[in-house]
Amino acid sequence: MKKLASIGLLGRIFLILALVMATEFVANTYIFERASQFALRDDEARRMAEHLVVARRVLDRTPVAERNMVARELSTTSFGIRWAPHLDAASAHFALRNLQNQIVHLEPELLRSNLRLHLRPLRQGGTIAGSIELADHSVMAFNNVQGEQLWSLTFGRILTWVAPTLVLVVLGGLMIRVTLRPFRLLMRATGQVGTETPVPVAEQGPAEIRALIQAFNRMQERIHRLITSRTQALAAVGHDLRTPLARLQLRLDGAGIAAAEHRAMSQDIEEMTDLLRSLQIYLSGEGASLPRERIDIASMIHTLIDGARDAGQDAFYLGPDNLELWARPVPIRRSLSNLVDNALHHGGNVRVSMQDEGDTIAIVVDDDGPGIEADRLADVLQPFVRLDNARSRNTRGMGLGLAIVQDAVRAEGGTLTLENRAEGGLRAIIRLPLLQR
Repeated sequence: MKKLASIGLLGRIFLILALVMATEFVANTYIFERASQFALRDDEARRMAEHLVVARRVLDRTPVAERNMVARELSTTSFGIRWAPHLDAASAHFALRNLQNQIVHLEPELLRSNLRLHLRPLRQGGTIAGSIELADHSVMAFNNVQGEQLWSLTFGRILTWVAPTLVLVVLGGLMIRVTLRPFRLLMRATGQVGTETPVPVAEQGPAEIRALIQAFNRMQERIHRLITSRTQALAAVGHDLRTPLARLQLRLDGAGIAAAEHRAMSQDIEEMTDLLRSLQIYLSGEGASLPRERIDIASMIHTLIDGARDAGQDAFYLGPDNLELWARPVPIRRSLSNLVDNALHHGGNVRVSMQDEGDTIAIVVDDDGPGIEADRLADVLQPFVRLDNARSRNTRGMGLGLAIVQDAVRAEGGTLTLENRAEGGLRAIIRLPLLQR
């Protein structure tokens, strides 16, 4: 296998062509040998020999001007005869030497007539044909379509034509399969780039593919180092920023300033903390590295809705009391919380419903807000996009809420869809597989 891999793609193509040529050569040699040894049954050979002797004698005694007509009269449905002034040497294909000896043995006078026997090309029927010289050296050509044994020989000749193609298809298919195997491994590895610790793809296949795999392994290692360093830097910055923000809050609480100013400044500090946390969640993928486990998605929604109602918000849930699926609990809870918070902030209310759709569940989050312009629905799923002209202008955050939701849902094999409701407001639909483990 290592030797095969070292010859590269071009070498494999030449190898296929060489094998096809070798196969055709062997097949043709085999057919020539079979044709040379071919013979008819004794009764068929005797009938053919007698027919040739009679036809030759008749044509020898027939004037030249009438020989074509007499040849047609001597022909039958299984044995065709025609007269020609000279021999057409190009018509011979596979010489039937054994059959020729068999016929001459039965009718020795044909030996003096320079009897020739051959197989006609397949495009002309592949039947037995031949010629005999008359006394004036003109030629009586004949074509015998009888002979049960002829079928096996004809089938062998057809196989000679088909075999190289079959060999090419089989060998090509096998080599393509072997060649594509590292591509399939590479495709699977490509889907994992940036999501977990990189696993080097085994270097195999032709030299060109091995070079591609080497470049891919180096690329995914660079991407992993970049993501890791960015995440670590962000965690350090986040930790360092939270500390002065906490000190600011403590100093603000002890500053003795007016209540209105205290409340406004506290809100600014809280918003800065929320911005920092949302950025950390988006870049680090909070909980994405945890294994999937069985969670009760209905109870999770109940808890979020009850918390909103306890805070005096207009929140409502319609769906089953219990519904379990396999998922990572932290990202899914964060996603549901983001959608509920968005609906309450932008629409003033939220209605969550859930339906079992067989292999998937659909979680629908509705609000009565202004909705989003239809041509911007895809934009809001991108990170750092805020559509203040579509939603209320007091939007907090960095435009990462829906991007966090989409990443978390995709990681579970689900989808997030946004659409405007006909009666007004925005509808967000999460579909998650029920049986994913």
